[in-house]
Amino acid sequence: MTNRRDFLKQTGLLSAGLMTLSPSALFAAKSNLKVGLQLYTLRDYIGKDVKGVIEKIAKAGYTELETYGYDWSKKTYFGMPSKDFGALLKDNGIKSPSGHYGQDRFMYDGKDDELSSCIEAANALGQDTIVIPATGDKFRKKPEDYKYLAEALNKTAKFTKPSGVKIGYHNHDFEFKQIDGSAVYDTMLKETDPKLVTFEMDIYWVVRAGRDPIKMIEENPGRFSMWHVKDMDKNKRELNTEVGTGSIDFKKIFEFQKKSGVKHIFMEQENFSMDGFESITQSANYIKDTLLK
Repeated sequence: MTNRRDFLKQTGLLSAGLMTLSPSALFAAKSNLKVGLQLYTLRDYIGKDVKGVIEKIAKAGYTELETYGYDWSKKTYFGMPSKDFGALLKDNGIKSPSGHYGQDRFMYDGKDDELSSCIEAANALGQDTIVIPATGDKFRKKPEDYKYLAEALNKTAKFTKPSGVKIGYHNHDFEFKQIDGSAVYDTMLKETDPKLVTFEMDIYWVVRAGRDPIKMIEENPGRFSMWHVKDMDKNKRELNTEVGTGSIDFKKIFEFQKKSGVKHIFMEQENFSMDGFESITQSANYIKDTLLK
């Protein structure tokens, strides 16, 4: 029978062994994230055969989809009514937690007809977040513009809150350009209400802007509920490539899922060197078999 001295000796050795492990190894657990796709990746395909493309997305291994391409005046996705498009996703076992919607009219002009239509579409698809995909150049010229954008995001989020839909913001690299010592993205993070506004970190654009995704997460814990998992070509930074074959260390970044507060990830690729469906399948397999283990 193990006596107290033996027990302390054994546990002491165990503790010493644990001390040699990294924090991520100590607390590693299988991720509960699903493999998602930003539909813009297949923009050259989706308009030609909506049903066929959605079926191929499901076949490639994706169970979540972030939409784009909503026509707010006609209330359609690629000519298909919102409810019908939502039914198509459901029939293929795909959920859509968020979508990219242009909101210039509401954010900058105070007109809510477009936003109301987008809320209706989001509800039809079961989305809980409307993502603003970018800002116009005219709102990134001076620091005062930055505060205006943050206020516009807060205002938009207050409008959507009663419907159960949050507002998110998706970055490119231009939000990190310094003007008078500040960047629009930093101001938006600081000035927006965390209870109302969330952020979708496009990891590729963060890296291309010269920022460190991990440092951003550490400095703003819980603010990035969505990620765009988009890899950077090793030879040409301006190009994307299949996830796992580029220069971005996604394995390290995925160790910070909990601190980020990420709930959904969406693979996105803006250019292909092979058949698009073969490409998204390769990326899905890498994410599932390597990053979400």
